[in-house]
Amino acid sequence: MRRALLFALAAMGAACATAETPAENQTAQMPAPDCGGALTQGGLVICHGPAGTAFTVAGVELTTDDSGTAQFGLSTNAPAVIGWSHESGAYGDLKIAERHDEYREISGFDCDKVDARSEEQKAHAGRSWVKKQDAFASFNSGPGAMTGFIKPSDAPTSSPFGPTRKYIGVSKVTGKACEKVSVHRGYDMAAPVGTEVVAPAAGTVILADPDLYYEGGTVFLDHGHGLVSVFMHLSEVDVKPGDTVQRGDLLAKTGNTGRTTGPHLHWAVKWRNPENDSRDGDFYIDPALLLDLPVSD
Repeated sequence: MRRALLFALAAMGAACATAETPAENQTAQMPAPDCGGALTQGGLVICHGPAGTAFTVAGVELTTDDSGTAQFGLSTNAPAVIGWSHESGAYGDLKIAERHDEYREISGFDCDKVDARSEEQKAHAGRSWVKKQDAFASFNSGPGAMTGFIKPSDAPTSSPFGPTRKYIGVSKVTGKACEKVSVHRGYDMAAPVGTEVVAPAAGTVILADPDLYYEGGTVFLDHGHGLVSVFMHLSEVDVKPGDTVQRGDLLAKTGNTGRTTGPHLHWAVKWRNPENDSRDGDFYIDPALLLDLPVSD
């Protein structure tokens, strides 16, 4: 009788140990929370931790999604070191590389080329502004930068993200001199009209319009985690709002529409904090830095 009882207790102990092993293994296999990514001003921080938990990056709280990631855009004037922490108590510092963008003055600028002057132009610009603001206020889930980005067009780079340009010219309408300072917040490719534009990463189309005032033919593609790709000056738009696309899918064709001086593709990426209802703090980041992230399936 005693021997039978000992055997029963031993079996119960083995069963308990077996039942606890998967949970123990799961805990052991769970990676420690950490943050990395494209650590340059204008880049992107990518944090990894248990799904549904909170990271604080540079004082901004972010919640990880089902894949266990949270992403945080770095402005072009981000400090040299930013801190991060996780609700588990894990924490660390990230060293952020400094940018050195070009400053250039350009003469012979046609002052009437950009600004909306007639009532018709102003009305067109106003309608376009509303469409863009509405699109930027919508959010979709997605991998963000986790699976990596590819170049959206097979064309050489013609202008990088970041340079400040001071345009000096004369208005043909008024005859008066003018100056305009502009910081280039996109990544331009010298693509002839009709070149295919593909999705640099998976996402949901939130704006597809053939005729915005400044941008011309335009597509907004929401990648998730607050990241939105903006494609401008398109001659053809081949998607519609609500479409979901995968990396490499056709979006549009390049063109020379909107306020531009020649055919090219302007690709911009804006980061919006998904935890914040206000869009005042949104800013553009450098698409070239996203291209440096590893690409995976």
